[in-house]
Amino acid sequence: MNTTPSAVRVVYFNNQEARMSPSFPPTALQLHSLVQADGTLRISLEPVPVPSPGPDEVLIQVQATPINPSDMGLLFGPADLSTVQVAGSADRPVVTARIPEGAMSGVAARLGQSMPVGNEGAGLVVAAGSSPAAQALLGRTVAVIGGAMYAQYRTLSAVQCLPLPAGTTAAEGASSFVNPLTALGMVETMRREGHTALVHTAAASNLGQMLNKLCLKDGIGLVNIVRKPEQAELLREIGAKHVCDSSAAGFKTDLTEALAATGATIAFDATGGGTLAGQILQCMEAAINRSAKEYSRYGSAVHKQVYLYGGLDPRPTEIQRTFGMAWGVGGWLLFPFLQTIGPAAAQALRERVAAELKTTFASHYSRTVSLAEALSAEAIAFYGTRNTGAKVLIDPSA
Repeated sequence: MNTTPSAVRVVYFNNQEARMSPSFPPTALQLHSLVQADGTLRISLEPVPVPSPGPDEVLIQVQATPINPSDMGLLFGPADLSTVQVAGSADRPVVTARIPEGAMSGVAARLGQSMPVGNEGAGLVVAAGSSPAAQALLGRTVAVIGGAMYAQYRTLSAVQCLPLPAGTTAAEGASSFVNPLTALGMVETMRREGHTALVHTAAASNLGQMLNKLCLKDGIGLVNIVRKPEQAELLREIGAKHVCDSSAAGFKTDLTEALAATGATIAFDATGGGTLAGQILQCMEAAINRSAKEYSRYGSAVHKQVYLYGGLDPRPTEIQRTFGMAWGVGGWLLFPFLQTIGPAAAQALRERVAAELKTTFASHYSRTVSLAEALSAEAIAFYGTRNTGAKVLIDPSA
């Protein structure tokens, strides 16, 4: 591996000379997920080369990377987590689990591929290429989104890095992309499609709390749907105005009242399966019809939209069409959305995240684990449930 001094430069901290040393190891550990032909999922820590950065690249020592719901799909796929077994050593554990036979067709495209995991994270730039953009990041703590972040080191282009404000730790900046940009993307989608308020399900999640703070700050009507009374209370404690508990007997009545109060006609549903998307459309129609001037057998002319962006409920999506003809159900994902709005608009969203990282877009974690600890049976049982309050941060440098 090339570790010549040309890859780095001398920088100064408090008038003390500190060279970003090129003495990083030739290999480092990276978490990989592998679906095997016999229906076994294998997760392990694999040694991978640590490359010197190219002219426009930087080498980051990863210090914090979250386990997001969007990471879980690649990490575990459709494996049955009740079958998890852990072998190997304490510092190099190997996790295996069974994939149900009926689910193998859904992962056929990744069969036999050892795939790195982790969408985003943050850490210290320890080496930089020769370009001015790369050199400007040397010695900085940056947040990045580039995949394969469950690793001790990661080489990425300088343009993929978000320099964190002074005094911001890697842990504070680790979730600077997926959840904040998803919250901003939902609001931006609402505006671009001509809606004025929105609905969000699984709303007590880290993302849901972030979206609630964003809508309160921007004066946007938000209807929060949760699944438990304690989740409803959590949101009310942080200022949520409209919270509906889907487990309550009067859920549909409560939801209709909240929709009538806010005028929300677009929803983002993290559950995906079951009847919730259809119930939201039914209640939207009921709220709209309260102000209807005359009856129409085709339903209201106001378009009602539900976007499915998650799969917390693995059942098929069930829609009972009792809400007229002006409606739509589709999928929504962050990265295609960012491509659609273009680089300039996407950069404006990133800049807002950086400016409000410790307020509107602050993330909270229930525990921090090392790479090896993330593969323990106890940790998997904790974060694998995807329950509210079970958000975990990995520190690969630990």
